[in-house]
Amino acid sequence: LGILQHPDGTVLKQLQPPPRGPREQEFYNKVYDSDCCDSILLELREYLPKYFGVWSPPTAPNEMYLKLEDVTRKFNKPCIMDVKIGQKSYDPYASAEKIQQQVSKYPLMEEIGFLVLGMRVYHVSSDSYETQNQHYGRGLTKETVKDGIAKFFHNGYCLRKDAIAASIQKIEKILAWFEGQKQLNFYASSLLFVYEGSCQATTVRLSDVTLAEKRGVPKGLLSGGDILEYNNNIHLINSTENGKIEASVSKGLSKFYALHKKAYSKRHHSQLSLKVENLEQDNVWKSSTCITQEHLNGNVIPQLEKVFCHMPAEIKESVNVEVRMIDFAHVFPSNAKDEGYIYGLKNLITVLQNILDN
Repeated sequence: LGILQHPDGTVLKQLQPPPRGPREQEFYNKVYDSDCCDSILLELREYLPKYFGVWSPPTAPNEMYLKLEDVTRKFNKPCIMDVKIGQKSYDPYASAEKIQQQVSKYPLMEEIGFLVLGMRVYHVSSDSYETQNQHYGRGLTKETVKDGIAKFFHNGYCLRKDAIAASIQKIEKILAWFEGQKQLNFYASSLLFVYEGSCQATTVRLSDVTLAEKRGVPKGLLSGGDILEYNNNIHLINSTENGKIEASVSKGLSKFYALHKKAYSKRHHSQLSLKVENLEQDNVWKSSTCITQEHLNGNVIPQLEKVFCHMPAEIKESVNVEVRMIDFAHVFPSNAKDEGYIYGLKNLITVLQNILDN
């Protein structure tokens, strides 16, 4: 049945047949035991959906569901990706037939260390979602996996580097937990990524996009005196004179500039060069934008929205991103580090960092 939504805002995951279902239930019970005093397990809670026990529908008391936090609930336009982590998607007790079956599904699992099981990405330009299933991830190779992951962070206008940077930071915390524990080994477990697709710092109001498209002007720009809002303190106005964009910049951009200037004070003392990418027509438009002290005094800043689209997480005050561990039907006690999972996390961080740096 997949994941169901409960009216109280939680989600319901049907308990799998034995031994997988009881094993996953036991895992959640152990981690969320009210008497738990194990610091390793208490920290692990931070990286899991909250657990609210087992639930059964009144009409079918024999059907059991895990009642879990809906990680996507707080998002307006959630972009979601499920990535299986580890070098092996089969556990130590799997039969030879099961091992062969899992390996044949994605032979590159051991080398790459993770597998994209699916994604759902909100595109601002069309106000619609693009969905990819598990076949998409299985088609990714060592050479194409970077572009395959990058697709999840592209909103139709530009690459959401802020969401990538925030995701890396959250994965690094999970990696630190794995580096410090030898109690559990995880197989066929996933990371669930969620970020806000309609983040006000990087996208325009949908009504404005629709209006702009109807008028046949470039995406992100309006004609006449229409205004696009960014972070409630930056307005872009499309001037009829030479088709330029006049920028009225208030405290928000001043703070943005000051932070960048501090970070890059050792070079370009009064000037900051920011590379800007924009997806227009054939995905080939590229330019660079320089923010100088003179620009802050009211001069033109072309394609300002693309600069904000590339704000790194340390500049952006709040990036709405979640990275949680899910799927625990194959978690086993151990007395050694989970090297397979650690390998997958490190490789995923490397891929994300390459996307960020490229």
